[in-house]
This record gives sequence, structure tokens and C-alpha cells, in this order.
Amino acid sequence: MYRIPRYRVALVREGTHASPVKTITSPQHAYELLRDQLEDRDREVVIAIFLNTRNAAIGIHEVSVGTLNASLLHPRETYRAAILAGAAAIILGHCHPSGTPEQSREDIAISVRLKEVGELIGIPLIDHIIVGDGQFVSLKERGVL
Repeated sequence: MYRIPRYRVALVREGTHASPVKTITSPQHAYELLRDQLEDRDREVVIAIFLNTRNAAIGIHEVSVGTLNASLLHPRETYRAAILAGAAAIILGHCHPSGTPEQSREDIAISVRLKEVGELIGIPLIDHIIVGDGQFVSLKERGVL
């Protein structure tokens, strides 16, 4: 007889974050929520905002901390906490420590892939905001998403 482990998966609340906005109706609103967490970072950091069906933020999660100019981002890790939180949609944000928020080819490629995965599992990626030196770029506004 084999002993196979049983697991329980849990989402643990780590505190709260003060935000000037609750409902995200524009890329500017998403930036306002992400700004404090992403500006002045010395490495690329990826944050997911979890939204309910009315686009109100129900949670945030630090998905990845990378290097000076790259971060490892995989759909499995990106959506794991969103599923547990009961998110209806997500918005991603990440910083460019260089200060230039222009999207890279890699940013575009992973955003398109995450959009496809989100559509498949029913948690759409609404936008991907890139932050740098008090500015931001919305990949939705740029036509990538």
C-alpha cells in the first residue's frame, strides 16, 4: 500500500495596502494603485491586481521579483493566487528600474501569452501596466492587449 500525501491549498492574507482607488476604470487608476509598490525598485517586480466582476480591487499579489532588467513570469504562478482569491479578472503591473516604461519584446510576448491563458481559464488579463520614473505605459492602450 502506498502512502500518497493529501494537501490543502490556502490563500493567506498578509495585510492590507492603502490605495487612492478601489475600482479600476482606467489605466491611470491601475497606475495609482501600483505606483507605491513599483517605483524606486532596484529590480523588476511584477504585481497582480485581482478584480471582482465590477473591476473593484479585491487583492494584490507580488508574483515575481527578478533582476535589474528581467523577471521570470510564468502563467502558472501568475494565475495561481488569482484563482484562490476568486478573481474575475487581473491587471498586471511591473517596473523597469531603468526608469523607462517602454515595453520590450519580452513584455509583449508574455502579455499576449498571459492574455491567452486568462481567456482559457476565465480570468481575463485586462491590462499590463509598465512603471518607470513617475510614468507608465498601458499595453491595452498600446493595442497589445
